[in-house]
Amino acid sequence: MNDIRPIRATSGTNQEGTSAHNRRVMIDALRLNGALSRADLARATQLTKQAVSNIIEELERDGFVVSLEAVRKGRGQPSTPYKLVPEGAFAIGLQIDRHLTRAVGVDLVGTVLARAEANLPPDDPSGGVKVILGLIDGIRAELALISEQSEKRLVGLGVAMPGPFGLEGFGDNKWMMPAWQKFPLLDELASGTGLDVSLQNDAAACATAERMVGAAHGLEHAVCLYVGYGIGAGLILNGELYRGGHGNAGEIGMALLTPRGVDGTVLEHRASLASLYQHLELDPSDPALYAHVSALALAEDAALHGWVNAAAQDLRWSVQLIETVFDPQTVILTSGAPEALARLILQAMHPLLPSIAARPDRAFPRLQLGITDPWSIALGAATEPISRAFDPRFSAILKTRSNAS
Repeated sequence: MNDIRPIRATSGTNQEGTSAHNRRVMIDALRLNGALSRADLARATQLTKQAVSNIIEELERDGFVVSLEAVRKGRGQPSTPYKLVPEGAFAIGLQIDRHLTRAVGVDLVGTVLARAEANLPPDDPSGGVKVILGLIDGIRAELALISEQSEKRLVGLGVAMPGPFGLEGFGDNKWMMPAWQKFPLLDELASGTGLDVSLQNDAAACATAERMVGAAHGLEHAVCLYVGYGIGAGLILNGELYRGGHGNAGEIGMALLTPRGVDGTVLEHRASLASLYQHLELDPSDPALYAHVSALALAEDAALHGWVNAAAQDLRWSVQLIETVFDPQTVILTSGAPEALARLILQAMHPLLPSIAARPDRAFPRLQLGITDPWSIALGAATEPISRAFDPRFSAILKTRSNAS
């Protein structure tokens, strides 16, 4: 009996003029599954053996994959597995929040190689950019110590900050970081670093991190419910991050909670970490805040538990809404909060409300815990340029087919 293990991969296309897409498909398959032989790759991607051989040779020549020692299975010819070379590419991610900034450097498989953080001057993006550029210079220097090729193989700078973006009518609402919203941030960063710069909201960044190295790894349909200073939902639909028409998809923290929005109360005003800090009268810029909140959660502090139970009611509703609208394989609770607090929130959200997701044949839980780390947004920001450079993009292949017709 043949011992054929299931392999997760996106289908390639043997249509002429789609080699770039197929390269991405092969890299994605190796990232999802680890080492694979040419036969494995052909079977998983539905590409011809010749196409797989050509692409593997090209990727090996370009320094993205490396062959391992041949493996003999049964009586057949030994097969040579291939795996990704982590040093094949690097990227830098940047989180910009209301009080601080964090920067990380990652390799092709999403491993964090360098990181640094600093406080930001309040409502002063001009001064803040100088701080940020200093952090980025430090990350680049650390990457250069790891690999002499790091600068040559640096594919971009990803930036994540609270959204929504490009809206009017919110005045000086500090939740929206209006000074930063009006500042030509991407132009300043591109000019100061010489890198391609991209922007996404913090929830999308968390989803990108979960897709690369977390609970959404290998899933086609998942929604990451991000509970941070604000609240958002990162949408992974058909294996790709969905951004929306203006980069604001998943901004569920802006959902009104009262009938017809009479008092303007929105989800993140009651269930975000900012509302917790207000409830406990904590200073969000306190460098000891993370450790302090973790200690309160572990000690089962009564005031913190009161907030958790109230916030969980609104977050339970948001899960039911997400499931009803998007029908994901799972909803992943991700947060910059300490894990102890995130687990309390997760527990308090059960039992979940009835929805179309309450199926007896589920392969994944309706709600599960994802990455809980204050660095998760910066990590997601860093993996975005990697994803943009190497992940399959069906929109690109559709354009190719359209142009060919």
